[in-house]
Amino acid sequence: MGSKLIQGVQVAPLSIVHHPQGNIMHALKSSSPGFCGFGEAYFSFVHKDEIKGWKKHKRFALNIVVPVGGIRFVAHDDRHNSCTKGNFFDVILGVGFQYSRLTIPPGVWVSFRGIEDLNLLMNIIPEEHDPTESENITLNSISYAWV
Repeated sequence: MGSKLIQGVQVAPLSIVHHPQGNIMHALKSSSPGFCGFGEAYFSFVHKDEIKGWKKHKRFALNIVVPVGGIRFVAHDDRHNSCTKGNFFDVILGVGFQYSRLTIPPGVWVSFRGIEDLNLLMNIIPEEHDPTESENITLNSISYAWV
């Protein structure tokens, strides 16, 4: 399955400021496209070849950055009113791949797979975690060829 655009999904290149004592890696500014407030930031490890997801948030967008390793993200649009309904979007993020921020709008499914031995993502969301705000389904609920 090829990668297509999904309405509201954005990949924004980020800068790395090289410094001899350790690099500075930008993630999100209040002036960045996709910024919609701050409620919580969290980190999640993804083991190599493990796939997490499918998950969609009902109210808010995700702003995901991969500062360590590499993670393949797949988004799927099944929103009834979307002009990109049925599309899949596939991107690999990480310092050795493409150092960018991925913004996933509300209502779009997302799943992801670890590529390197050590993979870490940071997600910045506009409100604190609320277990009733998101929906999870099994990996085989949406047919996608991960290989």
